[in-house]
Amino acid sequence: MMHFAPSTLCCPFRLSLLAALFIAPGIHLHAAEAFEVGAGREAELPQGKEADGIRGDFVLRNDKITALVSQNAPLRRANMSTFYGEDGVTPGCLYDLAFREKQDDQLIYFGPAGQRGQVSTVSIVADGKAGEAAIETVVTAAKSGGLYKRHEYRVRDGEQGLRIQTTFRNEGKAAVKVSTKDAWTRFNETGDRDGVAWADAVDPDDRTGYAHGKLTAPGAMVLADEVELQPGQELTWVRFLAIGRSPAEAWSVVRGANGTQTGRLELAVTEADGKPVTGAGLVLEEGINPDQKSDGSVVAYPDSHGLIALSLPAGTHHGSVEAAGRLPRRVSFTLNQGEVVKQHEKLEPATRLKFDIKDARGQGLPCKVQILATGETKPVNLGPVMRAHGCKDQYHSEKGEFSVQVPAGTYKVVVTRGIEYSHHEQEITLAQGQELIIGAKLTRLVDATGWISTDFHNHSTPSGDNICGTADRLINIAAEHLEFTPTTEHNRIYDWRPTIERLGLAQEIQTVVGMELTGSGSHFNCFPLNPVPFVQDGGAPVWNADPRITALTLRGWQGERQDRWVQINHPDMAFLYNDRYADGVADGGYLGITEMVNGMETENFVDEGVLADSPWRLTKVKNSLATRVETVRQFIWLQMLNQGHRIHPVAVADAHAVHGNGVGGWRMYLPSKTDEPAKIDWTNDLAAHALAGHFILTTGPFLQVTAGDGKLPGDDVRSSGVLPLKIKVQCADWINIDRVQILVNGRKEPSLNFTRATHPDMFKDGVVKFDQTIPVKLGKDAHLIVVALAENGDLKTGYGTSGQAKLRPMAYHTPFYVDVDGHGFQANGDNLGYDVPVAKMTPDEVRAKMGR
Repeated sequence: MMHFAPSTLCCPFRLSLLAALFIAPGIHLHAAEAFEVGAGREAELPQGKEADGIRGDFVLRNDKITALVSQNAPLRRANMSTFYGEDGVTPGCLYDLAFREKQDDQLIYFGPAGQRGQVSTVSIVADGKAGEAAIETVVTAAKSGGLYKRHEYRVRDGEQGLRIQTTFRNEGKAAVKVSTKDAWTRFNETGDRDGVAWADAVDPDDRTGYAHGKLTAPGAMVLADEVELQPGQELTWVRFLAIGRSPAEAWSVVRGANGTQTGRLELAVTEADGKPVTGAGLVLEEGINPDQKSDGSVVAYPDSHGLIALSLPAGTHHGSVEAAGRLPRRVSFTLNQGEVVKQHEKLEPATRLKFDIKDARGQGLPCKVQILATGETKPVNLGPVMRAHGCKDQYHSEKGEFSVQVPAGTYKVVVTRGIEYSHHEQEITLAQGQELIIGAKLTRLVDATGWISTDFHNHSTPSGDNICGTADRLINIAAEHLEFTPTTEHNRIYDWRPTIERLGLAQEIQTVVGMELTGSGSHFNCFPLNPVPFVQDGGAPVWNADPRITALTLRGWQGERQDRWVQINHPDMAFLYNDRYADGVADGGYLGITEMVNGMETENFVDEGVLADSPWRLTKVKNSLATRVETVRQFIWLQMLNQGHRIHPVAVADAHAVHGNGVGGWRMYLPSKTDEPAKIDWTNDLAAHALAGHFILTTGPFLQVTAGDGKLPGDDVRSSGVLPLKIKVQCADWINIDRVQILVNGRKEPSLNFTRATHPDMFKDGVVKFDQTIPVKLGKDAHLIVVALAENGDLKTGYGTSGQAKLRPMAYHTPFYVDVDGHGFQANGDNLGYDVPVAKMTPDEVRAKMGR
C-alpha cells in the first residue's frame, strides 16, 4: 500500500510520476536494459526449448526481444556438446534469443567470429538508460597469443535483434590470420540468401527462425571470411542477429537492418470455406523467374489465424504456398517501399488420415503409427527425425487421437504400442482431398503382471548431443510403452517430471532424477540425484578419465544413498578389463571397477552378441574396402563372468532421436509391487531388485525364468546336481521366437538347445510361445543364462524404416549363480577359448586367432 502526504500530492513533478503508473492497456513499458542475473531474478532468464541461462549470466533485452550472454566462469557452456575438448567452454557467447512476449528460445549458441574458449571479462557497458543496452566480452592479447578480441552485444528499442560488433587487434610481433565467420548451433534447416545466413527451428511447428548477416555501408567492400592482420593492425565490423516467427521474417529483418527498402505482405491462407490453414508455409524463391526454384528459398509461416504477415525487400517475389497433403499453389506479389499488400489464397482440401486408437476399455492410448508408402507412391516425410508428432514416416501420439496429412497414394498403415500390445495393419488408398478415419483397438496380449518395462538410458536436447525435444522424447517413451525411464541427460542433473505432467502422461511414465556423466572415455549413468537450479550442469560433478574415480564420485555425490544406481554405458570391455592404456598390451585393466558400479550395458540400441562365437567381429567400413575390428561386448562379459566378475547386464536404447534412434529395441523388465506407472517407487521397491540384478533384457519376447524354488535371475541358487529352470516366453502378435538356448558358464550347451525344428512340441503359436520346465544337470558350480530368440527374425513390423527393425526378437537375463558343492558359487575361470582382447588388433591378427 502506498501512502502520500499532502505535500506530496501538491508537487507537480510527483503528480506526473503518479500519473505514469496508470498506463493505457496495451502500452508496454519494456525498454532496453542489461543486467546480471542474481538471486531473485532467475524468473527473468529467457525461456524456451533451448534456454540455458543460469544465475550469474547476463540478460540483454529491449521492447521486442530478450537474449542471454553467458558469464565468465571456468566451465561455462550451454551444454555438453556445444563443443568438445579443453577449449570447448563458451563464456561470453550468446546462448539464448527469444521474443519478449513469446519466449520460445531455439538457439543453443552463437559465437561471433566463432568465439570459444576462456575469456578475460564479460561485463555491462551500457545499461539501457540512453535507449540502448550492451554487454561486452573481452579476450586480452595476453590470453589469446597476441590477438586482442572484443565482442559487443547491443540492443536498441524497436529492433528485432541484436547488433554484435567485433574488434580484433594484432598486438603480437607477426602477422596473424583471423576468421570472421560466425558460428551457431544447432539446427536442421539452414541456408544463405543474399549474404544472410538463416536457420529454422528444429521443429518447424515451433514457428521460430533466426538470421544473421554483416552490416555494411553503401559501397563498402565485402568482408572476407579470413583476413590477415599485420602487427598493430585492427579490424572492426558489425553484424545483425535477428529472430523471427519464421526464417523468412528473420532474414528480412537482417536485410532491413542493412538499409534494404521493404514493404509488407499480409497473406491469408484458408480453406475454400474460409477456415484458416495454420500448417502451411510460404516458400519464397530467389530470383524473378517463377518457373525456377533456387537453393536460396526461405520459408514464412502463418499465425494461428492463417495469416502470413511480414516485411520483405521491395520488389517482385515468387513462391508457393505449401502444406502437407495439399497441392501447392503458386503465388506472386510486388511490394513497394512502405506499402502493404494483402492477398488471400484458398487451398484445396487436404488429404488426411484421422486416427482414433483405443485400448480394450475404450480409452485413448499412446501409440506409434507408421505410414508406409506402397506401389508407386513416394515415401512420406512427416517431419524431422527428432520430432514425435511426425518424424519421417512415423507419428508418435501421447493420446491416440490425432490426424496426419499425407499426399494422395497407397499406403500400409501399422499401429503399435510397444511389445506387449496387439498391432493393427491396414492397406489404404487415398485420393487427393480425401479424409479417411482409422479406428483401432490395441489389446494388451502379454501378461507381465508384477513386472514393469524400463530403460535406464535415453536423451533429449538438454544433453546437447541431440536436438530431440524433451516432450518428444517422452511421447516416444509412452508410445513404445516404457513405464519407468530415469532422466539421464548428458552432464546435466535434470528432471523429466514437469514435462511428463504437462503432457498428461503421469499415469503412463515414471522417472527419477539422474544424469549421464560423460567424457572422452567411459560414460556413466547415475540416479537418483537432486537437480540444483540455476547453476552450471544442474549441480553435476566433473568427469574423470579414470573410470574408478568417476564411479566413486557418483557413488557419493550429494551424499551416499542405499538406492543409488551407477552403471557404465556402452562399455569398452577390453579397455576396462585388460588394456587400460589402449596400447595393445594386456595389463589387467582397471582393477576393482566391477565392485564400484552396479551394472554395465551389454546391449545398447541395435547391438547383440550374447550367442557370438568369439570376442571379435570383422565389419566393412562404410564406403570403403577396408575391414574394421570390433570387439563383441557380450562375449567379453561372459568371459568376465567366468573370472568371477558379477556384472549385472543392462539393456538400453540410448535414444537420441525419435525415428532411427528412438526408444524401443532393447529394454528391460524389473519386478515391481505395482503395475501402475504412477505408483512405481524406485527407492522403496525397484532399487532392491535392480541392485540384486533381477533383470530381463529383451527386444520383444517377454521371458520369465525361475530356478529351483522360485529364485529370480541374478540370485544365488543351491543345487545338488539337477536344477529345474521354469521357462515361459510370451510374445505380442507381431513377434515370435523359434529357439531357446541355455548357456552354461557362457557356453552353448548342445543338449540345452531347443528349436521349433528339433523340438516342435515345446513351442506354441499363441501369445505363449514356450512354457517348459527344463532340468539342467550340473557336476560343478555354474552360472546359467536362458536365451530366447527368433534366429532369422526381425522387428520390421514394429519399427519399419527405423533402426530397431533389423534386430532379432531376443531375450535373456542376468545369470543364476548355482552352487553345487555347498561351498558358495565359484567361477570356473574359462576364457571361452580366447584371450580377453586388447586394443589395436589388426584384421589379420583377429583372423588368425579365429582360425580363419
